[in-house]
Formats: sequence, structure tokens, C-alpha cells
Amino acid sequence: MGRVVQAQIGTYRNIEAFDLNNIECNRDDVVIMEVDRGYEYGKVVSDVKGVCETKAENLSGKIIRKATDGDLKQIENNAMKAKDAFQACLRKINERKIDMQLIKAEYTFDNSKIIFFFLAEGRVDFRNLVKELARIFRVRIELKQIGVRDKAKIVSGYGVCGRELCCSSYMKDFHPLSIKMAKEQGLPLNPSRISGVCGRIKCCMAYEFEVYKEFARNLPRVGDKFTVDNEKGRVIDVNILKRILTIDLGEGKIVRTVYDKANAG
Repeated sequence: MGRVVQAQIGTYRNIEAFDLNNIECNRDDVVIMEVDRGYEYGKVVSDVKGVCETKAENLSGKIIRKATDGDLKQIENNAMKAKDAFQACLRKINERKIDMQLIKAEYTFDNSKIIFFFLAEGRVDFRNLVKELARIFRVRIELKQIGVRDKAKIVSGYGVCGRELCCSSYMKDFHPLSIKMAKEQGLPLNPSRISGVCGRIKCCMAYEFEVYKEFARNLPRVGDKFTVDNEKGRVIDVNILKRILTIDLGEGKIVRTVYDKANAG
């Protein structure tokens, strides 16, 4: 049994599990971590009070200390260097006319590697670019291809709700999304209404999906026949949470009624 915490590696990378190693820290603290090929920094994103049983091979490393003022200064300096590395890489991409969009660059804490995050439609042959960047910076180079949702998480921004994007503010991982989630919640299948800034279905589609799915289990669907006061009509709208149906009885007569299973048919 040991104390294991989750921490985001660097600023833009994955959340992994680490041995707390009896280090005193709290959620949101910046920590220095020993990993397989050096040292990294990151932010603790989980509760540090819990005790769980985790196999050593499933851990990404261990926490070695809470970040000191000197560590924070190094992290800040690394961020400045990463901006210069970003511009240098961007110039090389343009010179070589490589079909890729550079998003961010990040140094590891120990300056042993630079990670460049990029978007591309398909596979990109960047082997010569890596060699040239390694020759310029004299450190290991990693080019990491990401998706549009990852880009939104890295770049951040605000959604139509006025809040910071869920993916960049608190979400640890992306959950599966589908158009079915919008259909089950009775939302208009208009891309501009159900898509986030990344162009994919909004992550918030998944938050209430199971609730809507349960509430809609016995409700008629749009297009079903329904009887109201002995008049037969067709369902043209369903308010799932209020269980209110809008019924077209024909000849321009539209009525709204609270769903009563006995009237279905």
C-alpha cells in the first residue's frame, strides 16, 4: 500500500500516476518528479490524502520534492526558452514547406528534451526536421502530433457559456462523444450549436447524457402518434426534463400536454 497522486507532467502533457514518496504537498502544488529519463515538473491534480494500491510498473515515477523558488525560476526560464525554440521550429517548417501546424513547444524540467506539439491532417515525415532541430539545440527532440481537441486544451479559451473551456480548466482526460448524445437530449443538430471551439461536439454533451437518457426512456419520440383528449395527433417536440409534449393535431391545431403513458397510441 502506498500513497499515489496524479500530476500533470509539464504544462501541456499527460496526467500520470506518481509515487508520493512521503513528500508533503497538496492539490495544485507544483512538484519536481523523477521519471524514467530525467526530471520533470508538474502540478498535482488529485487528492494527496488517499492511499491506494498501485503496481510500481504502472507508475510514471516518483515525486522528489515540492518545487522551490529556484525550481520555479528554472521553470519560468524554460518557458522563455521554449518560445524561442517555437519560433526556430516554425521557421524551419516554413522553409521546408512541411504541411503541419505548430501549436506549442515545451522544455522538460532538466532541459534534456524539447517537445513540439503540432497538428496535421495525416502522417508527416519530419525526420530531417528533427535532425536539424537537434543540431541547433543539442538536446533530444520530440515532435508530438495532437488532435484538434488537444489543441483547444493547450491553447485554452472560453466557450459560449462564458466559462473557460472544460478541457483546459479541469478535465483530466477526454471522454468519448457522439452525435447520439445531442439527439438523446433533444438538441438541434446544428453544428454551430453543438460544436465547441475545437470544431468537435462539445464536451458538456456528455455531462447530462445519462440523465436525459433515463428521463427519455418511456417518452414518445418526435414523429410518434399520440392521443390528447380523444384526438389523435403526432409529436413534433419533446421537453424531456419537464416531460411536456407538443402535439400537432392537424389543421393547424397545436397543443402541449404533460406526458401520460395511458394516452400514447
